[in-house]
Amino acid sequence: MNLIFFSRRIGRTRSLNLSHPLALGAIGAVALAVLGIAFSLGLQLGQRSAHASPRPVALSQLAREERAELARLREQVQDRVDALAVRVGQLNAHLIRIDALGKRLTQMANISSREFNFDSEPPLGGPEESDASGAGAARIPELAQMLDDVQQRLETRDAQLLALENVILSRRLHDAIQPDGRPVLAGFISSYYGERQDPFTGHEAHHRGIDFAGDAGSEVVAVAAGIVTWAGPRSGFGHLVEINHGNGYVTRYAHNQRGLVDVGQTVTRGEPVALMGSTGRSTGPHVHFEVLKDGRQVNPLTFIGR
Repeated sequence: MNLIFFSRRIGRTRSLNLSHPLALGAIGAVALAVLGIAFSLGLQLGQRSAHASPRPVALSQLAREERAELARLREQVQDRVDALAVRVGQLNAHLIRIDALGKRLTQMANISSREFNFDSEPPLGGPEESDASGAGAARIPELAQMLDDVQQRLETRDAQLLALENVILSRRLHDAIQPDGRPVLAGFISSYYGERQDPFTGHEAHHRGIDFAGDAGSEVVAVAAGIVTWAGPRSGFGHLVEINHGNGYVTRYAHNQRGLVDVGQTVTRGEPVALMGSTGRSTGPHVHFEVLKDGRQVNPLTFIGR
C-alpha cells in the first residue's frame, strides 16, 4: 500500500510505501505518542474534577451534623412544650382551689347550688376526634387545646364569682338597711304599738310606735343604715330625727333632747343620732320609735325582735 504526495511548489510527486518496515514503525510510534498524550490529559482532568467536587465522605459528615442539629432543636422545642404543659397543670390546680372557694361561699351565703354550681364543668359538646398518635409527651396541638380549656374554665368561673359577689353584696346591703334592733343602748319599753289610753286626754288612741324609757341624755342610735331626711323640731314629736333606709323603709326617733346628725348625712347601724329627752308631747325622758313601710306605720316590735 502506497501513499502518493503531490507538491505544487516543485511540480513533482512522491510516494510512501506503507508496507515498508520503517513506515510501519513510524506510524506505530506516532499512534503510541497520541495515546500517551490522551491518557495523560485524561488523568489530569480526572484529578482536577476530584479536587473541584466534594468527596462522598464530606457529604456524609454534613448530613450527620444537620441531623444532630435538627435533633437538638426538636429537643429544645419539646422541653418548652413540656414546661408549658406543667404551667397548664398549675393553672388547673388554681382552678380547683377557686372551685372550692366558690362552693364554700355558695354554702355560706345559703344560695342554691343550681344557681352557682362549682362541682361540675360547664356543659360542652362537639364531635369526637380520634387520636392516632398515641400517648406520650405533650404535643403542640394538645397543649393548645389544654390552654383553650383552661381559658374557658377561667372565664366561666370569673362570671360565676362576679355574680356570686353581687348576690352577697346585695344581701349585705339589704341586711344593713333593714331596720333591726333597739334604738337605745339601755332602757325599757314603756308603751307598745297599738291601741292605748292617751296620757294627756285619757281617751283611747292608736299609738303608732314604741316608747323606750331611759335616762335623759342617753344615746339614741340608728337601727339601720340610711340617710337623714329630718333633724329638728316637729309638731307633737319635739326634736325629731327621721332616717330613710331605702326599699320603702323610714324610721323616726322623737322627743329627743337634741340631735347629733344633720339632714343629708349618711348614718350606719348603731351610730348615735340623738340624745334622749322629753321634748314635744312627752311626760318624761324617752324615745318614741316608729317604723314606716311605704309611708305607713308598722309595728316596730317585728324589727326589734323582743
